[in-house]
Amino acid sequence: MTNIPEQVKTALNLLSEAGYEAYIVGGCVRDYLLGRIPNDYDITTNALPEETLKVFKDYRCISVGIKHGTVAVIINRMQLEITTYRIDGEYSDKRHPESVTFSSNLRDDLSRRDFTVNAMACSSSGQIADCFEGQKDLKNRVIRCVGDAAVRFDEDALRIMRAVRFASQLDFTVAEETKEQIFALKDTLKMISAERIRVELDKLLCGKAVYRILTEYHEILEVFIPEIAETVGFDQCSKYHAYTVWDHIARSVMNAECIPAIRLTMLLHDISKPECFRLDEEGAGHFKKHPEKGSVKAEKILKRLKYDNKTIKTVTTLIKYHDFKFRRRQDVKRILSVTGKEIFDMLLMVQYADGASKDGACGRQLNDLEWVRRTAEDIIEKHECLSVKELAVNGNQLMEAGFSGAQLGRILNLMLEEVIEDRLENSSEVLMKFADERRNDI
Repeated sequence: MTNIPEQVKTALNLLSEAGYEAYIVGGCVRDYLLGRIPNDYDITTNALPEETLKVFKDYRCISVGIKHGTVAVIINRMQLEITTYRIDGEYSDKRHPESVTFSSNLRDDLSRRDFTVNAMACSSSGQIADCFEGQKDLKNRVIRCVGDAAVRFDEDALRIMRAVRFASQLDFTVAEETKEQIFALKDTLKMISAERIRVELDKLLCGKAVYRILTEYHEILEVFIPEIAETVGFDQCSKYHAYTVWDHIARSVMNAECIPAIRLTMLLHDISKPECFRLDEEGAGHFKKHPEKGSVKAEKILKRLKYDNKTIKTVTTLIKYHDFKFRRRQDVKRILSVTGKEIFDMLLMVQYADGASKDGACGRQLNDLEWVRRTAEDIIEKHECLSVKELAVNGNQLMEAGFSGAQLGRILNLMLEEVIEDRLENSSEVLMKFADERRNDI
């Protein structure tokens, strides 16, 4: 492991020179063995917290987590968490141990960790401590709990989501005994905060095996998004859809750009299809107004999962217009006016993922998206009017002409509508004449 940052090597060496054991541990070791660059580094040691503080007396130390054995040390602007080997006490809240007991044995510390692939440690010399066959499971691409899966999940229910998230990210399978307990204990996820669930969900959705995980583990997501259940196995009875609603949703997530807001949109874009389903006289299925209703339902789901306002606005807007049919240049201007360029570009990604997840009959729709993209670029390049602010007249001019109060907003919006539809030229003379003609109608 020659690519370990110098700050990490410094920490390991200082602990070793002081007579203590020291290893990097957990996800960073897993990532190194997979040939990936770790996002962060955790260090474990047999030094007690007060001994760690002495070793790093020449560095800035943060002892906020000291009662659980963790000292944060800042070395050359890099913060490292150094934790004493420990044994966790009872997990009464299904998330955090009530107490910890420090240990001098590395195996004790590794045995409390969630999965075998995360229960390895590595010394500064590159020696791997692997008490639970984590390297074997990495080679076989398996997620397996350390020890008894029921005990691991009972300690911390979030590990259920972490298991399926890792399987999605790494394209691993889940060991059978671990999988059995995931389903047996799935309802304990209700004890986990929405914020924690949200973080794991975002990572799961951006995994390279997301389609397989969504189809295999939809019951886990149903614990916190019960609205999903109605989509599973729902036959769309449509020549445009070769798949059930949930299978289409899972495929659309897989086919979408790996941007969290886009993947989240695809997860929820057809969430209201079952309630909007109607059969026509020929037995064909239709889902009238499912984008609008889906947008409303998605907002409730996202608020429940404590997503930020920007994400909620972005996702619900994309869902509302995901099925919009662009037939004219004016249609492109209209949606650009509503969404702005950034969300419009995302909408095209959404429509592509949606169309690519139906069947061959939708190939033309995908080709049409290229026309939409080029048209939008041309509209923007020519600075065509897309908002009230871009009209050639403003509120002050209208007030000088005798308009006031609510009239101002109404006439400006009416002008914008006419300009977008190319029924009016965006010039001051034309717009003021139009306003004067409509004075008595508003």
